[in-house]
Amino acid sequence: MTEQTPHIAPIRHALPQGVTLVCVSKFHPESAIMTAYEAGERDFGESHVQELVRKYEALPKDIRWHMIGHLQTNKVRAIVPFVHLIQSVDSLHLLQTINAEAARIHRIIDVLLEVHVARETTKTGLTPEEAEQIISQSGDFPFVRIRGLMGMATLTDDQSEIQRCFTLLHSLFLRHRSDLFDTLSMGMSDDWPLAVAEGSTMIRIGSAIFGSRN
Repeated sequence: MTEQTPHIAPIRHALPQGVTLVCVSKFHPESAIMTAYEAGERDFGESHVQELVRKYEALPKDIRWHMIGHLQTNKVRAIVPFVHLIQSVDSLHLLQTINAEAARIHRIIDVLLEVHVARETTKTGLTPEEAEQIISQSGDFPFVRIRGLMGMATLTDDQSEIQRCFTLLHSLFLRHRSDLFDTLSMGMSDDWPLAVAEGSTMIRIGSAIFGSRN
């Protein structure tokens, strides 16, 4: 894995100021994460709670861990003490659970609402209308800060379709953007340049940094 890490440098060089790079480290060993860490990276994304907890316990405590995969409500308690950002809030029930678990330990948790804009029905997420409704109710969740939106484009080579997804997410984001609602997480290894061009403030890059997953 280590030989893939230098790919961070060209991505970093191409990123505009103000765009956060999250290194998607799921299924990659702690040694690969440490190579990226030693290159200066601090934001890492995981999609499985058990793996995230294990890596949190084993690795430096100044790493900012992002939960980017589907999160089951019965596993929220395991990550609320340390998670930096939960990017994958895809239901009102999950948000309520995060708020309750955060209240239990008196910690405010930053989250993104995952919005479904892709053509695939297999992808999870809120409809834009559901996201709007939750944003309007944000005051009901005092231990949660809704910092913005996350989404994935349709898996396709059709650039116009990918752009459609990103434009839709960006337009929803702009309707609510503020000093607090400031994060739009969209763009992965194959489509991040287009995502940044369409207004992304955070990209999630895995294979372009670490190589193929085990």
